[in-house]
Amino acid sequence: MNRKEAFLNYQAQITKTPFLLDVKKAKGSYIYTHDNKKYLDLVAGVSSCTLGHSNPSVINAAKKQLDEHTHVMVYGEFIQTTPLKLAIAYGKYLPKELNCTYIVNSGTEAIEGAIKLAKRKNRRKKIISCINSYHGSTQGSLSAMGTDLMKKKYEPLIPFHENIRYNNFKDLSILNEDVAAIIIEPVQGGTNFITANKEWLQTIRDRCNKYSIELIFDEIQTGFGRTGKMFGFEIYNIKPDILCVAKGMGGGMPIGAFISSKSNMSLLSQNPALGHITTFGGHPVSCAAALATWTELMNSDLIQSVNQKRELFIKNLQHPKIQKIHGIGLMLALELKNDKYCEKIVKKLLTNGVITFYFLFNRNNIRISPPLTINESEVLSACNIIKKVLDEN
Repeated sequence: MNRKEAFLNYQAQITKTPFLLDVKKAKGSYIYTHDNKKYLDLVAGVSSCTLGHSNPSVINAAKKQLDEHTHVMVYGEFIQTTPLKLAIAYGKYLPKELNCTYIVNSGTEAIEGAIKLAKRKNRRKKIISCINSYHGSTQGSLSAMGTDLMKKKYEPLIPFHENIRYNNFKDLSILNEDVAAIIIEPVQGGTNFITANKEWLQTIRDRCNKYSIELIFDEIQTGFGRTGKMFGFEIYNIKPDILCVAKGMGGGMPIGAFISSKSNMSLLSQNPALGHITTFGGHPVSCAAALATWTELMNSDLIQSVNQKRELFIKNLQHPKIQKIHGIGLMLALELKNDKYCEKIVKKLLTNGVITFYFLFNRNNIRISPPLTINESEVLSACNIIKKVLDEN
């Protein structure tokens, strides 16, 4: 049995047509396969590999932590240097309303924790999210997802979840004293990177203030520089009550967090205790990688260069078959004529050495979310290959 057959037989599949790239190593903006091919990665593990593949700072930090210790105790019981340093770093940067961090394993757990915290705080049941939103695939996150197609076969899900239309003011009348929380993506990651209207977000913030509703920002994709700001909420100058992060947080290592005020977080420790508990949350090796990622973002001009790279992509992706370019920062969606053509182009790009991807929704758009470290020559090379493939197909 060869490697492909073993992969298809022994590892669970999530689609009938996986890419089947047989990875040997990855470095910078490239992934290398066992058949000695080289691929320019414009997806970065779906916005996860913030500093590119095999970043020396991330690797060295993880190795150093491995020499000291790995897992020692369930989250929140022992003082561990690296998770503590990470939480302090976030607390010093973020607004005072977001000064306490609960470190978890992934984005979906961050959402689960945030939902629990909101319910615990105001003792209400109803959770509001948006049509075409994606917040994860565990039961609570799936219940908040904004499409029945992804949910139907896993019912019954958690009740008292309702969806509203993104950027629709009329639907905001649902926000009243019955609602525990509303979950908003500043940029919708499962669509073609639709961005939130500032006035719409401000209206949500105002109604949340009026009715004591917890405003949860899902910044699992928008966090850590991808929008051109460290966090998406900084673009709008609208602060959430709970901030959920993951993906780019760990520079390629698995980690997430939900962040709120100390007074909010203290609710999880009493009446009852163990309000949220996770064995491997705050794992020191992942925290070391996250701290290295944070340090490099804070001490370099990477975030400042995001919009310059974005403009370079846009300038060099002018093509009659690209109907529109959506998104913000290094979250780009190339709109093509239909979903079948989009699928064909993504596959042709792969055979030409460029990795792009689809969206869960809006399947006629190509996802481009490269490492923030991608350089100018790599951007130009990618654009030339994309235009060549479009010319030929």
